[in-house]
Amino acid sequence: MLVGDLALGGLLALLGLGVEELDRGSGGRMLAGVVVVVALTLLRRRLPVATLVAGAGLAAFLPGAFLVTILLGWSAGRRIVGVGRALAAFTAACVAEVGLSLVKEWSRDQPVLLVVLATLMFLATTVVPGLASRYWSQRRTLLRALQERNGQLLRERAMVAGQARLRERQRIAQDMHDSLGHQLALISVHTGALEVDPALTDAQREAVGVLRQASVSAMHELREVVGILRDGVEAPVPAEEAQPAARGVAGIAGIVEAARGAGTHVRLTRAGQPRALGAACDHAAYRIVQEALTNAYKHAPGAPITVELRYEDDSLVVEIANGPAAGPGAGEVVSGGQGLTGLRERARLVGGMVHAGPTQGGGFRVAGVLPYGAEPAGAQDAADDFGQARAPGAGEEPPMDWAAVDRELAARGRSRFGGLGWGCGVVVAAVVLLGIVAVAGVALLMGSVNKAMISPEQYDEVRVGASEDEVRRLLPDGDSLLTSGLDGKGPQRPEGARCLTLLSAEESRLSTDTVFRFCFKDGKLVDKQVYEVER
Repeated sequence: MLVGDLALGGLLALLGLGVEELDRGSGGRMLAGVVVVVALTLLRRRLPVATLVAGAGLAAFLPGAFLVTILLGWSAGRRIVGVGRALAAFTAACVAEVGLSLVKEWSRDQPVLLVVLATLMFLATTVVPGLASRYWSQRRTLLRALQERNGQLLRERAMVAGQARLRERQRIAQDMHDSLGHQLALISVHTGALEVDPALTDAQREAVGVLRQASVSAMHELREVVGILRDGVEAPVPAEEAQPAARGVAGIAGIVEAARGAGTHVRLTRAGQPRALGAACDHAAYRIVQEALTNAYKHAPGAPITVELRYEDDSLVVEIANGPAAGPGAGEVVSGGQGLTGLRERARLVGGMVHAGPTQGGGFRVAGVLPYGAEPAGAQDAADDFGQARAPGAGEEPPMDWAAVDRELAARGRSRFGGLGWGCGVVVAAVVLLGIVAVAGVALLMGSVNKAMISPEQYDEVRVGASEDEVRRLLPDGDSLLTSGLDGKGPQRPEGARCLTLLSAEESRLSTDTVFRFCFKDGKLVDKQVYEVER
């Protein structure tokens, strides 16, 4: 920031030197202008009011510091807090600039015109940048407030939606616990009692044991699902009820063994170097095998089943295939029709895919492709509705004054007729201002013409040898922009003489001007000349 301010101050100082050169300023005044411009540029952030008033006042005596008032007006407009304080600061700056300009040029005969021009110049170079800066700053503040409020509304909406989902999940969990839990408990109790019935054969007792173990496993899984629905985490399983294998790839061998124990011919094969999977992918592999085996039991009873786990370079391929049914089905098959759809959705959520369809030999095949790495659960929650990540605590800004924002919004939401009135007022004020500037410009131009031109008859009336006071009373003072730079042109002037250069009031040629020069020495007119200079 300091380097930028120094560069900006240096640029304004360089432009100010050009203004001083046009005004034929001395070396000391040029140096003072450079110092003032750089100092005001560096201090404008800390002292916006003081630098604004000081810059406006010094610009009356240092033309080279004139351009810095634009920067000071812009900086003060956005940094001065409060409308009353800003109005007081700009009024003080205006009084300083106009008053000191009037003091400097008090000897001139047109003080009213000078006040008007100085006021218009202050409005154009200081007030307009200040108003533009203030509007831009307030607009930025309002937009930031609206963005922050929008973010707060999005967070509140997400919280409300999360609470609604949590209530719905708790209701579903309660229904599942009350209905399925009761039925599974009855199955477990009755199969446990039937297992110890002495009237059963060993084969029947083994089949009943498989049913009891399945009901116990179903109870454990129901407990996990209910815990996830209710609290968002898996319910802890007591150590004495824990299963020998996790519900992941490591548990596939367990469900294959359970299928074999029920009399189904199932073959499990593995290929490739085993690799660890993410928790979600690991559980998805277990569910794919479980659902495929369940479908095979339902739709192709007695058919041989092959379960293959292939560890590829970038993913795990889980393939379950069965042949055609060995005999007629067991009657009506109870199915919710959502098993494969659920598997596809589960695989999609972890970046994988599931394909299911019949084989050429009349069987059925289910294949899932699961990546080794998966995005951790909850990662999407860190992004907002626009897909932009929100790191906790990052980019936090101080709390917004919502009361002030509401007042600003209310002010901007007023009647459109009020806004139209303000707009018309601004347009009228701008037209009036342009009219005043035009009239002042014409008056200034006419004054410059009167101060810079004489007729050839006036030139002829002046005689060499007349006193300097008498000659100057007859001629204008030549203090005009029209005569700027004419002093160094034309024939050589008398040594030690002071010269007055004027233009001819008659029409000149397109490329040259007629110049009258009067040179004074020792209080007398010692030389007068007429010559042509190129424009």
